[in-house]
Amino acid sequence: MFDATTVEKAIREESEKLIERYNTYHNALHAEWTRNKKRITSPPKKTVLKPDYWALDKKFDPFYCERKSKSIALSVAKKIRSGTYKPHSPHEKLIPKSSGGQRRLRIYQIPDAAISRLLYRRLLTKNKHRFSSFAYAYRDDRNVHFAIQDMAVELEDRDRAFVAEFDFSDFFGNISHNFLLNELRNHGLLLSDQDLALIKLFLNEKEGIPQGTSISLFLANVACFTLDKRLEELGVKFARYADDTVICTPSYDLACKAVQALFEFSRASGVPINYKKSAGIHLLTPSDFPAEIKSKDRFDFLGYAIGNGTIGIKHSSQNKIKKQISYLLYRNLIQPLRAPKLRAVTIPSSRKDEALLTAMMQTRRYICGGLYKRQLSNYANGGGGQLRFKGAMSFYPLVNDIEQLQELDGWLVSTIHRALRLRAKLLARHGFTRFSVFPFSVPHAALVRSFDRYRVRAKPLLEIPSFVLVQAAMRRALKEHGIHYVMNPQSDPYTY
Repeated sequence: MFDATTVEKAIREESEKLIERYNTYHNALHAEWTRNKKRITSPPKKTVLKPDYWALDKKFDPFYCERKSKSIALSVAKKIRSGTYKPHSPHEKLIPKSSGGQRRLRIYQIPDAAISRLLYRRLLTKNKHRFSSFAYAYRDDRNVHFAIQDMAVELEDRDRAFVAEFDFSDFFGNISHNFLLNELRNHGLLLSDQDLALIKLFLNEKEGIPQGTSISLFLANVACFTLDKRLEELGVKFARYADDTVICTPSYDLACKAVQALFEFSRASGVPINYKKSAGIHLLTPSDFPAEIKSKDRFDFLGYAIGNGTIGIKHSSQNKIKKQISYLLYRNLIQPLRAPKLRAVTIPSSRKDEALLTAMMQTRRYICGGLYKRQLSNYANGGGGQLRFKGAMSFYPLVNDIEQLQELDGWLVSTIHRALRLRAKLLARHGFTRFSVFPFSVPHAALVRSFDRYRVRAKPLLEIPSFVLVQAAMRRALKEHGIHYVMNPQSDPYTY
């Protein structure tokens, strides 16, 4: 398993992954700098940075490790055989959490990261059948969308269900090593002496699982083994994705017993429950349905908002989508005109506005990967061919809340219309009156039709994308090809 050839291949894979990530960053930075030169008077200087920790040791540098992969692999494989291998001390970074606070991320040298990934794959291959089918994280046979679908199907025909939501405080950082090692030994997991020795080498702190290395993904599922089995024995429906767990049952008594199981896990593992961020037990029921206890008509889980028969995009995620689209429109249509003097700005003329064209193409690419309405409509209505889904909507392939998507469509049209009105006012301040010409003369009610009919080089490049239409096309793709075909590969958030 850890022979020199296998280790070399793993080092090369790890290096190539990081090199591709760096090149993507570099290309995006250059493209952004080029666009800024055209848009604004004094664009920021283009500064290409490298991660600061690359300078700490050559084996953090993927370009070096790719070149020297063979000699590094020979050395690492020899140390593993002799029992003298030990991961180097990782570089630590504090990463801001979206909910506030910070989490500690450990970045291992590339050879150590490669060994960790090999160990993770080996242990998962031997043991994934032992994990609960309701544990969806860090597995090649489960993902975040499976968790959402399974939970939504369970609630689809229920008018009432009790839902328990509890959040753990720093799950990875607080797991007791004694508890974790007992879980590794006590559940029939297939581990060799070498496997266990390598695991212990990566557990170099007094407590906790190191975030930032692949083996932590396997250990996180091991840590919850007893909890998962206890919830299964109770007969409640649950979905666990890492430390994000939601439980639902038609029985309040069972909901209370399931919560007790969470408390017992918390005490045994050393991971405290974050009561401030825990919603507790509530009744899930339609908003107009009478309820005798605290109730809600949907709950948030892994980026989605799940209700009785509906799957939507959770509010904070929807706001991120709106914020990014607003930024694209502002950056192209408004920001270049804010300067006292215009520089390298193409003034709209003869029904042509290059900045608007750029803004609409970028917005469409952000929402649906650049697919045109004709392509989406044809596919949704049973037309031939296949579509590959990208963009923001590919992170939410299971959404079926049409009312929410219609609201997003309406918001998008209104936002574009407001941006055009402001753009016309700013142009007028610079002496260019365009209120009476396309696109500034188009009323709100006619905006979609006018933009969709407009052609640039025989293509509908100005058309306004529709969230509803993207969902209709994804729905057909889901039924014909499954979740993996439609989902964005990056929508499974925990991969190292």
